[in-house]
Amino acid sequence: MPDESGRKPQYTRYRAGRAVLPARGGAATGGGRLLDEDADGRLPGHGAGGAGEDAGGQLPGAGGTPRRPRPPLTAPGARPSRWRQRITPKRVALGLLALVVGWVVLSLALFLVSSHFRRVSPPANVAGELEPAGFGLTSANNILVLGSDKRQQDSKEPGADPNGPSRSDSIMLIRTGGDHAARLSIPRDTVVEIPGHGLQKINAAYAYGGPAESIAVIKHYLGVPINHVIEVNFENFPELVEAMGGITYTGGCVVSYIDGGSADGGFTLRLSAGTHQLDGREALALARTRENRCAPQQTDLQREERQQKLLLDMKSQLLSFSSFLRLPLIAWNAPPTIISDMSGPELLAVFAALEIGGSAPTHLLQPTGQITLPDGEEGLTVSEASKRTAVARFMAG
Repeated sequence: MPDESGRKPQYTRYRAGRAVLPARGGAATGGGRLLDEDADGRLPGHGAGGAGEDAGGQLPGAGGTPRRPRPPLTAPGARPSRWRQRITPKRVALGLLALVVGWVVLSLALFLVSSHFRRVSPPANVAGELEPAGFGLTSANNILVLGSDKRQQDSKEPGADPNGPSRSDSIMLIRTGGDHAARLSIPRDTVVEIPGHGLQKINAAYAYGGPAESIAVIKHYLGVPINHVIEVNFENFPELVEAMGGITYTGGCVVSYIDGGSADGGFTLRLSAGTHQLDGREALALARTRENRCAPQQTDLQREERQQKLLLDMKSQLLSFSSFLRLPLIAWNAPPTIISDMSGPELLAVFAALEIGGSAPTHLLQPTGQITLPDGEEGLTVSEASKRTAVARFMAG
């Protein structure tokens, strides 16, 4: 209807439509703001000033007031992006746990495969000297560990075949499983009765009949059952040490010439007192060192102590983070370093029992005297009282 001036009044039409900028919390359609249009049906600002802008270049709101810019998605209350929603501390922890478990499972699988194809079994006559054993993780087992030096025999070692097995370089009994943890080291110069050969050093049993003879002699001498045997294959020992990234060893000064030293094609070991990072050849030389030029007065007892210290350092190294990163490589190279009657799963059970049992101290069968053998060599004797004490402590461990 015309007003008093006769002019037709101007009406502003409002039409609900898709919002150019959705209202906060609303959807783009159906929940948007109502946008006003002018008489020509155009949105305000859709003219010479450019689409959606007034003369000042701002997006107008109601009454020509510039609208505040839309807050960024990172503002408080804004919906986080999809990848931020998916990554949570719990999911990260579960992912890391799955990675660790997978790494361990891979290592165990490699150990079992390597044990099946690369592990060397002892001679067939060894089985007849071993006592029946229970599961290594839950039952107490006595394991004889022998280290063979694989050197050529000389005329001072009676009855030895230059082309046959060498004397055992180190002798140790381990009791593990069923909450037991004990170690007993036997000096290689301990004098015992070897059937058919009289009084001899205990390490000569290996030269006469290999690991089977060593098991028989030690069982009779100590009066303890032996369930398993592990012989360290020193020829492959350096490969295991290299797979571990070396061994951190702490000890006194050691200078030795293995197989005549470097000048004669052997190896010369020089270690000052303190901590050293040993590679495979150095660790093997340390284990084989008999005559220490740094301390000529040392006997085979100190050599046994160095070997025990070396084994404990290896065990500590296996529990380090660097060894965990190398775990599959270590697992693959471990079986070839041992000769044992135990299968891969049995070895894993024994190793697990050793870890659960902790680092039990290694006791030494203490000599109480010396004796001169018929060939002129000096041997060590152990009294019956000392032997009984050592055996009782070992079996109770």
